[in-house]
Amino acid sequence: MTTQPAAAPPPHPFTLRLALGLVGVLIAALTSGLNDRISSLALADIRAAIGIDYDTGSWITSAYQAAEVAAMMVAPWLAVTFSLRRFALIVITGFAAVGILQPFATGAAPFITLRVIQGLFGGALPPLLMTVALRFLPPQIKLYGLAAYALTATFGPNVAASLTALWTDSVGWQFAFWQAVPLCLIAAPLIGWGLPQDPLRLERLERLKQADLFGMLTGCSGIALLILALTQGERLDWLNSPLIGAMLLASAALLVVFLINEWFHPLPLFKLQMLERRNLAFGLLALAAVLTLSLSGSSLPSAYFAQVEGFRTTQFAPLALAVGLPQLIIAPFIAMLLNWRWVDSRWMLALGAGAMMLSCLLGMQLTAEWARQNFWLIQTLQAFGQPMMILPILMGSTSVVAPPEGPFASAMFNTVRGFSSVAAGVFVTHFLNRREQFHSHILVDQLGNRPWLMTAATGDSAGYSTPLLPDGTVSSAENLGHFSTLVKHQALILGISDAYLLIIGCALLLVLLTLWLPKRVYPPQTLLPLAPKTSRP
Repeated sequence: MTTQPAAAPPPHPFTLRLALGLVGVLIAALTSGLNDRISSLALADIRAAIGIDYDTGSWITSAYQAAEVAAMMVAPWLAVTFSLRRFALIVITGFAAVGILQPFATGAAPFITLRVIQGLFGGALPPLLMTVALRFLPPQIKLYGLAAYALTATFGPNVAASLTALWTDSVGWQFAFWQAVPLCLIAAPLIGWGLPQDPLRLERLERLKQADLFGMLTGCSGIALLILALTQGERLDWLNSPLIGAMLLASAALLVVFLINEWFHPLPLFKLQMLERRNLAFGLLALAAVLTLSLSGSSLPSAYFAQVEGFRTTQFAPLALAVGLPQLIIAPFIAMLLNWRWVDSRWMLALGAGAMMLSCLLGMQLTAEWARQNFWLIQTLQAFGQPMMILPILMGSTSVVAPPEGPFASAMFNTVRGFSSVAAGVFVTHFLNRREQFHSHILVDQLGNRPWLMTAATGDSAGYSTPLLPDGTVSSAENLGHFSTLVKHQALILGISDAYLLIIGCALLLVLLTLWLPKRVYPPQTLLPLAPKTSRP
């Protein structure tokens, strides 16, 4: 005999106490995202501090991300089974405890082991934010709660660059991990006091008896192996590495078995039948596209400044803040606009994609003379474009999800988000590397066929841009070395321009998909039944 998912518990009145509990969950989710991003940005300093090489150190980020995405698959089910408040407090406590211990780990194996454990705790936090928003927020402010969830994708990753620069350059690399502790100490009391405790129910015993243990094993293992293969593929030369080939093959087999199991299991982690709803299926596809588009405001400018200008994180941080800090105002503002019934969220998404495309068109004009001021308009368009896309996606997806189905939607949504963040970064980096190699080959070939382009008119005029003397000999090794650097920088700039063009193509596909797949949705509060009118005496 199978049990159906439990009906939604009676709604709790939205009070200041409950609002503070939701703030605590938001702080915890943002802390998780900051920990992931900051540790990645500070990886060079961390490797130097603990004394491990580049190849070994690359597994620090890979292991954390693999554990993080795996935890996103099971966190909503665990929260429902063991009560949301209790599970959230356990996860936050474990996350902070590992953060305290992390800098004291000596050697690669203990350090990576702790990163895996913290990744499991950290990955469980963002799904809780969506689960809480879907369950507790009344229709009148539901979109503002989703705007808070959107901050985990727009605010946190862009603020991380400034915090990384502060910890590594001014305080100490240990605070890349310790900075999570005070935030957790703030979030835990807010959650413990603000979120209501679910009463003990007999159906929880039934949930434990019907636990999808096989799905947990195959799904978490499959997604973790896939993340490891993607993040290590570029370094190990993809399918030329037996390890990468084995991980990809194993992950494909495990994930196929997982999806088949989820379709037939009475109490699955993913309720795949929900994908028949067009808005939810569109939301998952669109979310993956948006995470790729958002790299145009972070990865591409940072690649230019790091490799061409030689900037450290602290020098790129203001550009990241130009996208991150305005989200505290822009995201609620977009939510307010979407709360108006006459505003079609699909057109808002298309306008956001248009802003992103315009920023990429400006980015395609990149030259070696560009400085920070040339990126301000690009970053401003990014600051508006990202929430204009993410919030309509969240609004459309959650509009077809009933409260009892919230954990299923949260698990699928956050797993797609976690995986897509990694996959999009790998995809754009791989594309950028290949285009840089292509342009480098073309430039070198052109210079070989036209040596006069780098030949000085006289011996005295030879320099970095013209290292050859009139007789064809090299003026100096220094001039030739600098010229080689100029060619490398130009190849990178052309590769970045190609990446901007690729992202424009992704944005166009997203707009076409928006016009075809999702149905029109309306603000939640406009769907409430009207109160009956009382007749006058």
